[in-house]
Amino acid sequence: MRLVTNRLQRRVLIAALTLPIPASLAAQAQSSADLSIVVNGVSPEASTMVPGPEIKGVISARNGDRLKVTSPDGTSTIIAISNSTRIKAASGLFAAKQQQPTAASLLNGLPVTVKTLQAAGATAGGELAASQITFRSNDLKTANMIRNATDQRFEEQTAATEALRGRMGDIDKYNVKNTVNVHFDTGKADLSEEDKASLCSTATSAQATENALMLVVGYTDSTGDQEFNQELSEKRASRVINYLQQACGWKPYRMLTPTGMAESDPLASNDTDEGKAQNRRVAVNVLVSKSVDGL
Repeated sequence: MRLVTNRLQRRVLIAALTLPIPASLAAQAQSSADLSIVVNGVSPEASTMVPGPEIKGVISARNGDRLKVTSPDGTSTIIAISNSTRIKAASGLFAAKQQQPTAASLLNGLPVTVKTLQAAGATAGGELAASQITFRSNDLKTANMIRNATDQRFEEQTAATEALRGRMGDIDKYNVKNTVNVHFDTGKADLSEEDKASLCSTATSAQATENALMLVVGYTDSTGDQEFNQELSEKRASRVINYLQQACGWKPYRMLTPTGMAESDPLASNDTDEGKAQNRRVAVNVLVSKSVDGL
């Protein structure tokens, strides 16, 4: 009986092995096999790339996987991004949320530093690919604020920004029509009610001037170390910009990138309390192109 049973089992096994495999099962098996494949190495395209120049500037336009980065001297560079581009925030905005920035973070108006690659043997001016893009999380907050504060579509904002900034390769081509200083307590970035009223009055006056731009620069006194004062001056400048745009109605595309100058360019001596009080400021400069201003 046991012999018969063993023979029967062998026949069943042989029959099962010789049956055709259903197409669905074959597909699943092939899919499982594909998932286990690991390929090491560098693609032929990447292997032909060499380090290119480091580009610092502001993202002035974006079209799909291409960025236009405009440097402080007015030079614009087109840079390609891809899934292999590393995107890094320089401080704790993303670390606090346990997130990593993505290509969606590369907003118009965001100051960035880009490490690039270019084809081996390429001449100057050839297409660049981004290997790494770094920015400050505080700058991303400002860029997000600009994006969320305007009802204009991205294309319209980009066009307006380019039109207003297109001739701004050199600040000497602009006249400073007005400068208003707002002041702060030591180590603080809070605006007083008096300063808020002054900012809105400045914005209302500047609105009447066609093509007027604002350049906002933050400063500190000599209290504290350089790193602290740099961050504080940037925070003060961002606070003023936020208020100008959100409360005073100043259009984001008419605002140049804010600058923090720490304790540079003091208005008065830092040897006295009165002098320090004058130096703890944000300067709001209203600029007009000399070609528009007729000078």
